[in-house]
Amino acid sequence: MALTKVKTGGLTDGSVTAAKLAAGVLTGGGTNWQSTIQTADFTAEASKGYFVNTTSGSITVTLPAGVVGEEIILQDYAGTFDTNKITITANGSEKIQGGTANKICNTENALVRLVYQDAIQGWTGDNIASESAVVNYLVIAGGGGGPSGYQAGGGGAGGYRASYNNEASGGGGSSENSIDVNIGTSYTVTVGAGGAGGPALNAITSGSYPGNGSNSVFATVTSIGGGAGASYWNGTGNNNDGDGGNKGRDGGSGGGTGLRQMNALAGGSGTTNQGYAGGGIDAVYQSPYGGGGGGGAGAVGTTITSSTLLGHGGNGVSSTITGSAVTRAGGGGGGCYDGTNIANGGSGGGGAGGKLRISASNTTATAATAGSVNTGGGAGGEGINNTAGKAGGSGIVILRYPNTRTITIGSGLTGTTATVGSDKVTTFTEGTGNIQFN
Repeated sequence: MALTKVKTGGLTDGSVTAAKLAAGVLTGGGTNWQSTIQTADFTAEASKGYFVNTTSGSITVTLPAGVVGEEIILQDYAGTFDTNKITITANGSEKIQGGTANKICNTENALVRLVYQDAIQGWTGDNIASESAVVNYLVIAGGGGGPSGYQAGGGGAGGYRASYNNEASGGGGSSENSIDVNIGTSYTVTVGAGGAGGPALNAITSGSYPGNGSNSVFATVTSIGGGAGASYWNGTGNNNDGDGGNKGRDGGSGGGTGLRQMNALAGGSGTTNQGYAGGGIDAVYQSPYGGGGGGGAGAVGTTITSSTLLGHGGNGVSSTITGSAVTRAGGGGGGCYDGTNIANGGSGGGGAGGKLRISASNTTATAATAGSVNTGGGAGGEGINNTAGKAGGSGIVILRYPNTRTITIGSGLTGTTATVGSDKVTTFTEGTGNIQFN
């Protein structure tokens, strides 16, 4: 039979035998192209080229242990890599592109040429990318702390950002985009702490703010800590902010303003697409002398007016990311000096305001309550000055992703994972550290 001449390395070689053609065809650089079309998972061999047909489904190609300079070539046989990708996995502890994570090719008609460099870089090549997974999230920051002192404003809720199931973010914001994470890559998670309550204040000269909540983080998503509430007593003490010290602080949601004999004063501002403003004071100074409500993720805190004399916290927002509807990130209620009722915290973990009730025969005090743990709720403001303010609720980070993936949680983080339908849900309740999807 006549021999087929095959061009190799720029030369015409007439020595290719029928036996060699049956096993594969040698081409430039010594690559031996295999005549059998690969339609299922296989282990590649060095110095060979493969036609890979993914028409019926994705295919995993396992690479061999490498020797410097060896090559492997993979060709999209049917132009279907974009529909059904190939996954390229290393041998044992070998690396691909300098890492141990799998790589993929999902480009139609692509030719993947892999070259082994050394133990540091391993197999490197063109037309390959990191494998990814879609992750939805709920990231809520710590709520703002509540102040001591008469007529104190409530703490604002922590910033609220959500991507799951087209559910709203805080501050009236739309659902955000999910994140495509690279498999085998580390991402940072931080669960923000609630802001500290203000110290007990026994004289107007010793005013001091409580603390804002701390930010929560997942990868590129950061939610801003809730703004602290302000007290009557902040007027002449430290941290005077230019508004007489009585204005609630800005944050994910804003803190409520403390009532004082002064002109109208707005509450602290919220952050766009994370939370609403805190309640202010509309130039009203009358019993029960209440402070403005802390802003919530779902609503502004109540402003004190002639007809609205209790500063209720703004409501939070509901999410079903864990499989059940749960409302979080409510604002704290404002405290009051001479009330028979208290200001409610917003739904979703906002603390209730405190009160001091004075009568001819009796004086009673009801303490404010803290923001609820892992809701990002703001703390309620106190109604009396010799009681320390309460802390805001800590935040939470919840991630939902395909159940075909596993997650590695690094030191410093507290997290649990459950299966919900066809997904996994990991809930982080404390700490900061790195995670990795596999």
